Amino acid sequence: MVLHPAGRVREAGQDVTFCCKASGTPAPQKYYWYHNGTLLEGTAERSSGRLALRGLAPEQAGTYHCKASSEAGAIRSAPAQLTVLAQGQQSCRAEPEPSLVELPSECPQDAGGSRYYNVGRCPASPCPGGPAEPSGCGEESGLCCGVRRMELRQVPCAGSVLPLKVVAECGCGPCAQPRVLVQGRVTAADTGEPLRFGHIFLGGEKVGFTGYQGSFTIEVPPGTRRLVARFVDGQQRLVDAVKVLPFDWRGGAVYHEVKMLRKKEPVELDGGRSNAIPLGEAGGREPVGELVLPAGAFLRPSGEVFNGTVKASVTFVDPRDVGTAGAASSDLSFANAEGEIVPLRTYGMFAVDFREGDGGAALQAGPVQVRMDAGQVWMAEHLRKMKLWSLNPESGLWEEEGVLRLAGGGRRKREERTFLVGNLEIRERRLFNLDVPEDRRCFVKVRAYSNEKFNPYEQLEGVVVNLINLEPQPGFPSNPRAWGRFDSAVTGPNGACLPTFCDARRPDAYAALVTATLGGEELEAVASSPKLNPSAVGVAQPYLGKLGYRRSDHEDAALKKTAFQINVAKPDPDNADESNGPVYSYRSLRECEEAPVGANHLRFYRVEVDKYEYNVVPFKESDVTSWTGDYLAWWPNPQEFRACFIKVRLEGPREYMVRSRNVGGSHPRTRGQLYGLRDSRSVRDPLLGDASGACVEFKCGGMLFDQSLADRTLVSIVPQGSCRRTAVNGLLRDYLSRHPPLADNNHTGAFSMLAPLDPLGHNYGIYTVTDQNPRLAKEIAIGRCFAGTSDGFSREMRAGEGTAVTFECQERPAGSESLFQRLLSSPAEA
Repeated sequence: MVLHPAGRVREAGQDVTFCCKASGTPAPQKYYWYHNGTLLEGTAERSSGRLALRGLAPEQAGTYHCKASSEAGAIRSAPAQLTVLAQGQQSCRAEPEPSLVELPSECPQDAGGSRYYNVGRCPASPCPGGPAEPSGCGEESGLCCGVRRMELRQVPCAGSVLPLKVVAECGCGPCAQPRVLVQGRVTAADTGEPLRFGHIFLGGEKVGFTGYQGSFTIEVPPGTRRLVARFVDGQQRLVDAVKVLPFDWRGGAVYHEVKMLRKKEPVELDGGRSNAIPLGEAGGREPVGELVLPAGAFLRPSGEVFNGTVKASVTFVDPRDVGTAGAASSDLSFANAEGEIVPLRTYGMFAVDFREGDGGAALQAGPVQVRMDAGQVWMAEHLRKMKLWSLNPESGLWEEEGVLRLAGGGRRKREERTFLVGNLEIRERRLFNLDVPEDRRCFVKVRAYSNEKFNPYEQLEGVVVNLINLEPQPGFPSNPRAWGRFDSAVTGPNGACLPTFCDARRPDAYAALVTATLGGEELEAVASSPKLNPSAVGVAQPYLGKLGYRRSDHEDAALKKTAFQINVAKPDPDNADESNGPVYSYRSLRECEEAPVGANHLRFYRVEVDKYEYNVVPFKESDVTSWTGDYLAWWPNPQEFRACFIKVRLEGPREYMVRSRNVGGSHPRTRGQLYGLRDSRSVRDPLLGDASGACVEFKCGGMLFDQSLADRTLVSIVPQGSCRRTAVNGLLRDYLSRHPPLADNNHTGAFSMLAPLDPLGHNYGIYTVTDQNPRLAKEIAIGRCFAGTSDGFSREMRAGEGTAVTFECQERPAGSESLFQRLLSSPAEA
């Protein structure tokens, strides 16, 4: 499906047109349209994929999808939502929805003990099109609900006032058109070596190359529902990787780590004789099967039989090794007879590369036999359903090549074995798969949070959640026999729902291993030992006990805490305790997606050193559409986010909190007005004894949102405690003196500067990264700041490298206040 119908909002009496388009060989000949799952008769233009509805009535609201078909099969589009409003009904309420931000610690709590302030938000929901709006099949820019007016409030805080802008009124306006990106890094699964200058394909079109460090950025084409990217090693040392990459359709960038398998070393075969190549014999295991190549099976592209020496490389992805799941291609899905994309359960996949022994020219293979050891199939019902599949590199879907049928075996190691046997022709370089369709399917609800408090309004969006289906050993659920499938999803404002296999009769028939990453950083799962806390895990008993939740360090505290495993027990519809998540039946996807935050769900959270961020103009970094154009906005450009950090060294017996205060410096509209505050706790350097370092964000200098005049932010760096400034980076001091005006630095307990307009670098103690995703820009900048280099990345603080300013801190005498504390208690006087 290359064009999916798009959601629309209309008033009763207006018209609407939905469009879809499919491609294939042979070309699709018929299109069918469905409303709420029911076929619409007589309304679809069967050959063009258009559905026109005139004079809409309220009962025509709901979901619409199309199905395209030919003799080769069928494919369904994603559903599109049609909202039909009564004439004059408002789709965008003027009154904002509640949205909370946390005030600084020095601000007094309200009567309920909370420091959270309601700044309001406007939901980015579509508004109905006007009567003159075109109703064709092109992209509809349309109108969306957004901020119409903001107000400045003055919040009392510790003897002064803190400015804060809140949403006062919502209204319909042009929809934001953010760029949608996927970014990441491609490396070899075995060594971590980056794929340097590898080719990147979307469909059959080359769209770019990976960088020297294996990095890549792909702009998602408009209207894409399923992004399939193929990564190709130009030196042919690695097997092509076909990946289905989740993305955030609301805009911004989502980060992915892509692993590629190394090709197995080729063996020399005699093309004139029959040959057999084992599949999955590595690690001392019994092979899953073998590839049998009869004499004369190798062919040149012209069809001429090649009987000379053949160099044959067969790389097998063995699901009995859980470590191979991340390097496997695609998402193990196929289109069934109804055109619905449904999952497969794998027993192994393999890539082949046959070449002439002398010249190295590529060879094809005529009818060859794939033999699979039936003893490796642990679920008896799978023996009847086993098929041979090949991966379409453009669609990322697996296509049926043939059925594997039971046949007699030969003697191997003095025992009789039974094989599943199928035939295959290898005409192009594809990945092949031994799979069964699996209809025992469910969804698992997962949410990610910014900290361990698990506040509903502190959920993280843009987190990539990965789920690997495991087949546990009987009686040993933590020791999987094999993996069968993997899936990924990106969290939105209401978490993510991940497809998984499940079983109603045996709760431990399938297990799931779940991890989560944000910008390449692994998030932490909730602990399961020494005591399981249902309120922290997010699932109530007794269902939690049935799921058997275990964090990855459950039995060994030395292991990482970044994954959890559950038995995917399908909910019992007659048991009220299992009707509220976190596992939902496959037909209950909508209930999973719309589940309230109070419903059962599984959790990850971000582990951070103590830090705090405050923006005068609120902005949710995980939702680019929440950006508001304002002179006091921390990020002036919603298409490009520039993160700036300064590295501070603190010599003293403990770790210290360091604040950056950012006000307008040189722009006439913002001079002296607050942009925001940033607090960050220093991290001890294990090599320097009584020294720690802090990477503190500040507002970069540069153009404000109107792009007419630059502002050099006045940045003040103030450490907590009795600290005295002892050194300033010489290059930074020289740069600031050459670019006047100079900030007043009379107080030795702080450091002030007018933010540089140039990006500078680690030699100055300043770290600047620009990216389309604000969180990713900050993560990269922090990693470089910790390392003290302009191109490195570290999670271990090196306080002696790449610093901008140094403070010497002492334990202050009893009863005396530091400058930091005086700023909190009486800022005007300080």
